[in-house]
Formats: sequence, C-alpha cells, structure tokens
Amino acid sequence: MKCPFCGSDDTQVKDSRPSDDGRVIRRRRECTECGRRFTTFERFQVQQVIVLKRNNQRELFDRDKLTKSILTALRKRPVSQNMVAQVVSDIEQQLTESGKSEVTSQEVGTAVLNALKDVDFVGYIRYASVYNDFSSPEDFGRFVEDAK
Repeated sequence: MKCPFCGSDDTQVKDSRPSDDGRVIRRRRECTECGRRFTTFERFQVQQVIVLKRNNQRELFDRDKLTKSILTALRKRPVSQNMVAQVVSDIEQQLTESGKSEVTSQEVGTAVLNALKDVDFVGYIRYASVYNDFSSPEDFGRFVEDAK
C-alpha cells in the first residue's frame, strides 16, 4: 500500500479489525519512510456493478457518491455516521446479491428511499424531493400522504 503522505511503497499494517458487520476490514498502517499512520478499508467485491443512468450513460457503482447523496439528505438530522455507513453497506450488498451486473439508477434510488424511510422520515422526504424532482408544495403533500 502506498503512503498517501510521502508516496513510499513500504508500509506496515499495525492493526486490523472488522467493521460494518464484518463486511469491511479496517487496517491501521504506518509508513516506514515518514513514520505517519493512516487507515485503509478492505471490502469484499464479487463483481463491478454498472449503473445505467436516466440519460442512458453507464458508470460504475460509486459507494462514495451514494454516501454523499445520503449525507446531503440527512444533513443536520440526528443520524450517526455509523448508521449512514450501514445503510450504504446494506444497499451495496443488496445490489451485489441481486446477481445483476447492471442496475438502473431508479433501482438504486428506490433502494435508498426504502432504507431512508426506516432511518429518518425527514431525510426520506428530502431524498425523494430530489429523486422525484418535486416542483411544487403539492408534490410534497402528495408524496407525504402516500408515504403514510
């Protein structure tokens, strides 16, 4: 593993432990050149999932992009970082276990909405407002009524 500080290829693992329900291994590493420590995460990946966007573009599933969109919906809400990480891991696992090599952005969005509904209703509504492109207060009202 290359040191992010000095670029040296010589680093040592100082500590390893599972996180995210055993689906991720967190490793603390130390660079033998500069002595600085950093953390890496190792995830099991069966296959690369491709996301088919609404404009017919294809891109690799991006865990960080999904995390950012969920964090945006949950901004200033009482939801822990660990809960967000768990939601993202669950969605990623769900997509991987589907066995499909390609999923639509609608499938990803629906998975996020299903997860957020159980985590934080306000975050759920925020995400839905962007995902469903709400343009008026009536759109919010109809969605909230249907969600109850």
